[in-house]
Amino acid sequence: MLRWLIPIVIYILIDIYAYQAFRTLWKSPLAKWIYFGSSLVVLGLVVYMAMNSGGSRRMPAESMYIIGIFITFFVPKLLLIIFMFGEDIIRLFIGLFSKFGVQSSSFHLPSRRKFVSTIALGVAAIPFTSLIYGMVRGKYNYKVHEYALEFDNLPDAFNGYKLTQISDVHSGSFTNKEKVKYAVDLVNKQNGDIILFTGDLVNNEATEMDAWKETFGSLSAKDGVFSVLGNHDYGDYVKWSSDTEKKQNLIDLKTTQREMGWDLLLNENRTITKNGESIKLIGVENWGIGGFKKAGDLDKACEGVDASEFKILMSHDPSHWQEQVKSHPKNIELTLSGHTHGMQFGIEIPGLIKWSPVKYRYENWAGIYEELGSMLNVNRGFGYLAYPGRVGIWPEISVITLKQKTKLG
Repeated sequence: MLRWLIPIVIYILIDIYAYQAFRTLWKSPLAKWIYFGSSLVVLGLVVYMAMNSGGSRRMPAESMYIIGIFITFFVPKLLLIIFMFGEDIIRLFIGLFSKFGVQSSSFHLPSRRKFVSTIALGVAAIPFTSLIYGMVRGKYNYKVHEYALEFDNLPDAFNGYKLTQISDVHSGSFTNKEKVKYAVDLVNKQNGDIILFTGDLVNNEATEMDAWKETFGSLSAKDGVFSVLGNHDYGDYVKWSSDTEKKQNLIDLKTTQREMGWDLLLNENRTITKNGESIKLIGVENWGIGGFKKAGDLDKACEGVDASEFKILMSHDPSHWQEQVKSHPKNIELTLSGHTHGMQFGIEIPGLIKWSPVKYRYENWAGIYEELGSMLNVNRGFGYLAYPGRVGIWPEISVITLKQKTKLG
């Protein structure tokens, strides 16, 4: 519990400082009780979660919602203190000028201005309401992103071939079967020729899928459902009683996917045939920079694949594309990834703005990218993790139509 002491003290100091904006506008005792009463409730929930999380490998839904509530109250207060601190710097200079100016007098710190507090509270209200919406509605606000991508070497039989991609299910976070079933049905309604899942089926444990096997087992496409593993699928982020138990967990997860009718690719490839022509589907295990597991072996996965063949690679972490894939001698035309979730928070207005804090961590974090003749799609994720919601970066179903590039002349 001692390790929580410093964060709690910091939280209290930020809370008291942010209160200055409220006090400027509302001086009644009731406003004070409401402000600090809600702060104490949030702090109590966090302490409760911390004291009851030991020994559990699975983060219960209530813990995720406590995290969500904490973020909802804490982030707006961080914005408030930025405004308050800026105003205090100005107030300090005014006070010093009154003390040491031409007509010097005693030091006098001006009172806070109401309009500054009003603006600060108005700005802070935006993330507050957005984060609440993200938990209530945003996490199930599924969007279909459609892309038509052109390639020089796409076989004639695959002109117009449709891929449906989902990623980052994180089934251990779900609480609403009806909403998840709606989303799975929405995937099937895209009528893709093939469905491709690019990793992170669970948060940590294979048993998280027990309640969802029937739902995700209903995914269906003419040429099948294929999958790869993501970093969370290996169970690396929790403590196991033994290495044997951890290994069995991964075996169980692989078995679950096969029981659902999914073809799990573990550093291997498949041939997809249509009207006598074929393309290659390649799947690697997770490979990512920044301390993430590097179980992926692209060279092994490409064994038997010719550089002249059209290739689709499934690789969970988009950093793999930057580090190895786009310059690989096999000339991989299209890579499908996920992993970033778009940080579940950002602003996207097509044609105007596309921003999320995750862009400062990942160069490729959402949508289509092209370099060195190789293309990448980073799916924004189907589920959610830790914060039980999404704001601005909605859960995604990617639909990619392969097209032959039009030859001029």
